[in-house]
Amino acid sequence: MSDLKLTDLQMQVKHHLREIPNYPKEGILFYDITTILDNASCLHNIIDFWKMRYERECITHIVGIESRGFTFGSALAYALGVGFVPVRKKGKLPYKTYAQEYTLEYGVDTLEIHVDAFKNQADERARVVLVDDLLATGGTAAASIELIKRAGGDCVEACFLIRLAELGGEKKLATRYMNILDV
Repeated sequence: MSDLKLTDLQMQVKHHLREIPNYPKEGILFYDITTILDNASCLHNIIDFWKMRYERECITHIVGIESRGFTFGSALAYALGVGFVPVRKKGKLPYKTYAQEYTLEYGVDTLEIHVDAFKNQADERARVVLVDDLLATGGTAAASIELIKRAGGDCVEACFLIRLAELGGEKKLATRYMNILDV
């Protein structure tokens, strides 16, 4: 991947991203990443790009947001040789958790992380990269960053495959961010 430029990766991701109009409801344009996941070359290039970005950052953990962040996050954790921590919806984690509410378009939801998510860090705070497929309004990512802090981690950066630029979600993030593709 070292010879693949970001612009080439952006074109590859855009080519393999499937857009589904009016899903899950009328007026919504859904960005389906399954067509990226089933393309080995595209998936490999995404993970290599992120690996190169973070391999000198002394990252200790990747945190993935349910559920598509699990796919990219666990692959990146493997590539970097670090731990993976899931952030899940309320009631899905089996042990003691920290919970964080966040606002949705029509209501409130809650995310959770295990209280001992970064227990292998001894006395140091974990250095974390937060991963998800899509940055929209930023509420889910902002809640996840708060959970990372509460569990003893410092979010070095939040990274996303796609950013819905017109929604301005990056303004809610209390950390730097990066994304491969703006749509």
